Formats: sequence, C-alpha cells, structure tokens
Amino acid sequence: MTISELLETVAGGEDSRHQFKRDATNADGLAAELAAFSNSGGGWLFLGVNDDGSIAGLDGAAVRRLNQLLGNAASQHVRPPVHPLTENVQTHQGIVVVIEVPDGLAKPYLDSQGRIWVKQGSDKRHVTSREELQRMFQRSGLVYADVVPVTGTSVEDIDDKTFTTYFNRRYGESSEFSGLTREQLLQNLGLGDGQALNLAGLMLFGRNPQRWRPAFEVKAVAFPGTALHDTRYLDSEDIKGTLLDQFRGAFAFIKRNLHHVQHGRSFNTLGELEIPETALEELLVNAFIHRDYFTSASVRLMIFADRVEIVSPGHLPDRLSPKDISQGKTIRRNPTLTEHASHILPYRGMGSGIPRALEAWPRIDLQDDPSGNQFSVIVWRPEAEWQGDTPSVTDPVTDPVTDPVTDPVSPEVARLLDSLEGEMTRAELQDMLGLKHQPHFRNAYLRPALNAGLIEQTIPDKPNSRFQKYRLTAAGHAWQQQQNTRG
Repeated sequence: MTISELLETVAGGEDSRHQFKRDATNADGLAAELAAFSNSGGGWLFLGVNDDGSIAGLDGAAVRRLNQLLGNAASQHVRPPVHPLTENVQTHQGIVVVIEVPDGLAKPYLDSQGRIWVKQGSDKRHVTSREELQRMFQRSGLVYADVVPVTGTSVEDIDDKTFTTYFNRRYGESSEFSGLTREQLLQNLGLGDGQALNLAGLMLFGRNPQRWRPAFEVKAVAFPGTALHDTRYLDSEDIKGTLLDQFRGAFAFIKRNLHHVQHGRSFNTLGELEIPETALEELLVNAFIHRDYFTSASVRLMIFADRVEIVSPGHLPDRLSPKDISQGKTIRRNPTLTEHASHILPYRGMGSGIPRALEAWPRIDLQDDPSGNQFSVIVWRPEAEWQGDTPSVTDPVTDPVTDPVTDPVSPEVARLLDSLEGEMTRAELQDMLGLKHQPHFRNAYLRPALNAGLIEQTIPDKPNSRFQKYRLTAAGHAWQQQQNTRG
C-alpha cells in the first residue's frame, strides 16, 4: 500500500471493513478485533492512526512490539487461529501498520473467553442470540437448517401419495419394493434421521407442515395503490402446505391479481400475463429454495399497482451481493432441500434462476437487507397497465403542455427535474444529485419521474441500452415553468 493509497483510505473514515487504532497493548482486545473481522467478511486494521483518521505514526520499537503482540493474539487468543497479513507503510509522522484480516473459512471464530464477535458498523458486538449463532454455523458448513430434525414428527407425517409419486418418478422403481422400511428410506435420502423428519422432509412431503412450522408459509396481499401502509387491500391469502402447494398457490395468487394483455392477439384469446410467467416462476422458486429456514418468518408476496414484491427471510449469505447473483453466482444455503426440490419445483439450479428472470423481464430490482435479515425482489409492472394510458370516454383529454401540472411532485423528483439539463445518462444524473446508492436513486427519483410522465427515455424501445439517456417531457418543462413563475 502506498502513502497516497493509505491517506485516501483513512480519509474515508472507519466502517465495517476499516478500523483505526492509535496503538494496541492488550492481546485479548486485539484478538476480539481479529475475530470480529474474520466472522464478518474480513477487513483492515490500521495501527498508528487516530480515530479521526489523522496519522499518528509509530516508531521502530513500537512496530516490533505490535508485530509480536499480533502474532500472539492471532495464534493463541483466537480459536481457531487466524492468519492476518501485515504491511508497514512509512509516513512523515511515522510508520502505520496495516493488518489485512481475510474472511474466515472456519466460522465462527472465538476469543480466548469463548465469545463470538462480529462487526457492527465501525464497532463490534458480541453474538448472543441462538438464531444468529445457527446462521454462523450454517455459513461455515457445520449445520444446515434443512436437515435439522423436527421434534415430534415421524414417518406417519409423510404424505404417502406425494412421496411415492416422487420416488417412483425419480428413481424408476417403487418405494414399496426397495427392500427398506419407510424410516430407512427417508434416512438414506437425507429427509430424516430414522425417527423424526427433518425440515426438508417436512416441507417437501409433509401432510401438514404448518402444524410443526406455522411460520413457513406465504402471506400474500394485493393492494390497490403503491403504498405498503395502505389499510385497503384487493385480495389476501395465507398460502400453506408443502413447498409445491405454496408455489402453486402463490403463482395462482399472482395470476389472478395481474393483468392479462392481448399483445396483438385476437379478442377471444386468453392473453398473456403482463409480466412474463418465466420471470415470476424463477423468482418464486428462489424464495422457497434459498430462504433462511433458521429464521421463523414467512415469505411475503405483495402486489401493488406498480410492482410485485417477493420478500424472503434471510439476507444473502457470506459476501454475495445482488450483482453477484444477477450474474449467476450462488451459495447453497439448503443443499438437501435443493437437491430434492429440483425434481419437484421448476428449479434448474446452477445459479441460473435470477439471470433467467432478468433476461425475461429486465425491470427487476434485487435488494439485500442484512440489518432486517431479508432479501427482496421488486418486479416493476408495465406503466401502461397501472397508469391507465387510455383516457376515459367522458373525461376530456387535456393538453399537458398548456395545462398546469397539478399532481404533487415529491421532493426527490423535484430535485431530479431541477438537475436535468438536456439529455443525461443515469450515471450523470446520479452524480449530479450526489447519490451513491443506485437502487435508491432508481426507486425514489428516476422511476417516479418516468411514471409521472415528467421525463422520458431517449431510446424507449431499448430501456436497458448502455446509450440510454433521459430528458424532460413537455409536462416536465411545464412543471419547471410553474416553479420559475412561483419563484
């Protein structure tokens, strides 16, 4: 690391990946920092830097002492031991020791007192909840939620018809003539421990899974508007049963609450769903397959006037990002359930579900929420389907150029309209507004302005073109003129 790189890094301040310390004198305290980084994706510890990011510097004797302290802390005070890398950067104020702590492969890491630490912002915290401990063991491959036995269940809780049909179809022989008892068969398939069913067995083949795991269902609601806090709703259903039952019920709920369009077909044709079924199918299956079953919460399916939201419990595991999964990267959170579900649900695996959905319908936002421990998929509906682009027969069609713009404009949209000059790309607009988070810019600024007809795309037939730009519409110019007149 060069001096300029060091100064640029510390100028950004402390966060969950960068920690500053003027000095370190206690091996236990240093071990807690190393364990927290190892449990939380890795990071950098800077010794010889004040909390405010100013360089304090260290002399040669201090550097030798700290290297010895670091070696002791990493090997003797963290279990299992960690292996940080160090680099000494000479500055005008003295030496800064840069310690790189890699993401741990053997989580969870404990300090000498058996405590587990994780990063929380620029600080660290002690892990105490059972659910979080379970998720850490899951990430390290020590335990998976889908193979945890469900206490109180037995082979009697299996739906014989469903299981027999699956077994015969997949293995080409009757389960009755396999030479094994049903308990042995389920155990050999990884669906039980010889006595109780595990979660995978229950959710795939159970008679009444919600008797044992009531939260593992789909809560579906269709709203008339665009706000979650709306007290009105058009349709609602708690969808229970096995994962196949839930998939079928959720898909039926979507189909009856979305529009069907003709797309140039004859009047007597049923029409196609306004959002391609392939995209919705892939996203629903991913919510069931990859959710966190250590979290006792339901999958939520919400249909609004402008979008469909699918919220599954559990944020993306390890260091996966929405960009990673959109490119096909994946980590199997529930490997046993995934193996069997791939022969029951329309699931192909290999991380191809999200890319396939995006290919079928690019207007999809992926939002990971680690603090809320959930992952959301937002599928935007076609504007024409919810804006009502066909004017009423009895209402006069007014000219947006001459008539005042009376619809309320949010502060975010107002800022966007004030900043838009000529034709600008998304990146140019985002930079002009000083916004770093692309999903927030798109959802709070760009889409509302497009949906309100105040801006338009320069290449509307290719919405995802890399040459796409945005400009004011006649209504947008009219809004600007009103603001200038009022000003």
